[in-house]
Amino acid sequence: MDIDVKNLHPLEVKVLRLVRSGESITTEKVVSVLGFNIGQCNQAFSWLAAKGCITETQRRTRMFYELTDLGRAFAERGLPSEQMFRLAKEFIEKGEGLTLPQIAQALGLEDRDIGSAYGQLAKQGVLAMNELKQVVLKTDDLPEDVLTARELLAKGMEGIIDEETLNPIQQKVIRGHSKKRGAAASPFKAVEREEVIYGLTKLGEQYRDALLSADITGDELGALTQEMLADGSWRKGAFRSYSVTSPPARVLLGRRNPYNAYLTWVKDKLMSLGFEEFDGPLVETEFWNGDALFMPQFHSARDIHDVYYVKQPSHAREIEQPYLDQVASAHENGWKTGSRGWGYGFDRDFTRRQILRSQGTVMSAKTLPRAHVPGKYFGILRCFRYDQVDATHGADFYQTEGIVLGKEVNLRTLLGLLKMFAEEVAGAEEVRYVPGYFPFTEPSIEVHIKHPKLGWFELGGSGIFRPEVSQSLGIDVPVLAWGLGIDRMALMHLGLNDLRELFTPDIERVRLRRGK
Repeated sequence: MDIDVKNLHPLEVKVLRLVRSGESITTEKVVSVLGFNIGQCNQAFSWLAAKGCITETQRRTRMFYELTDLGRAFAERGLPSEQMFRLAKEFIEKGEGLTLPQIAQALGLEDRDIGSAYGQLAKQGVLAMNELKQVVLKTDDLPEDVLTARELLAKGMEGIIDEETLNPIQQKVIRGHSKKRGAAASPFKAVEREEVIYGLTKLGEQYRDALLSADITGDELGALTQEMLADGSWRKGAFRSYSVTSPPARVLLGRRNPYNAYLTWVKDKLMSLGFEEFDGPLVETEFWNGDALFMPQFHSARDIHDVYYVKQPSHAREIEQPYLDQVASAHENGWKTGSRGWGYGFDRDFTRRQILRSQGTVMSAKTLPRAHVPGKYFGILRCFRYDQVDATHGADFYQTEGIVLGKEVNLRTLLGLLKMFAEEVAGAEEVRYVPGYFPFTEPSIEVHIKHPKLGWFELGGSGIFRPEVSQSLGIDVPVLAWGLGIDRMALMHLGLNDLRELFTPDIERVRLRRGK
């Protein structure tokens, strides 16, 4: 077998020349001997493994510790227990005493830190409390673990600490002063690193022998520079071989995420038609998510399995007036809308309950009190609803939501808008409109489109807001409203067969899709 070593990268050459048969190849060894950084080690190992020159022989997890900002402060001033011991000793030698609050104030530490430090030292028989609640010394020496912790802090100031370099006592102490997550309140942050150990293969030995025979060191020059020509240093160096048959590096052009580009295209299209964009928080109240939309508080869609409740804080402080009173009256007796309402006692505590927004119509309702007449508004909003995830459903999804209000708008206007969304925005060739039911619109229409692979599915719902919705929020003209699944539109527009492909972590699949 012919071994071609002339096209090996200098990093590969140096690693191959470094090791012998049976020796372990580790990042630590390469860094210390060759002066590589971690990235260079990973590159060399990856290239050599791909060529079959090295193979993984062992994999292990190692623990390292690094100082946090709090740890650096302790390294400069001492641990709270150390500071407390020194201060108490200083005052006791003067014949004076200090209470714990006085120590905390003198050292500028929190009461809980002083209390914890005192508890530690008292447990070890170093400090005690007299009848005046003053701290007294029972020994003149700090305990061994505090002294060890001080040594570790000093060691941490010099750099990252490898647990394997510590003795058992030091390991026990540093584990007690470190955390893996949320380490800001600890002197040390614990970091786990996986170390891969490689060994030279038979092929790798052949490459290494060929390198030695050809006297290739990895220090060969890879480029001829103007400076080298000017000072003549090129004459003294050896140059790496250049092969015109080597494959060029892959060029990855920057490109926007296709789905993100599609959302931007939809926004631009609607804004070019004179729509104003609205947006709002992901966390909403039951008031705006359902009550303001004339959805009764006992409606099945309020079931806990359909919405996600916020645990803390569970309730908003208040709901804006006069809309709370007007909506409550509309539910109870129809208010001034000519409706009989739902005929139940409106729960003003339930309406403040906080949830994740389950439908984009929330923002349509919140926009009505500030809307201009005539006016056109839209939003592309992320919603959350308990659902079985499949090709056309997700537990979180985007809706394009909008309203058009004015004296002259009617059902024909709404059908025209739905036709634009289905055909121009989604790119569907077959569309049908189906009568539907929503508590907040009358009449109500569902839009269905036909996907070439998935068949017919619902794109979303629409209708004309009932007076109980629009009048309770200060609008006396007809309001067209729609809430359409823009994720599903993207399926048609981008030629996909599964909603989950819009959010795939597979970067290669994303590169294959081009946005509008």
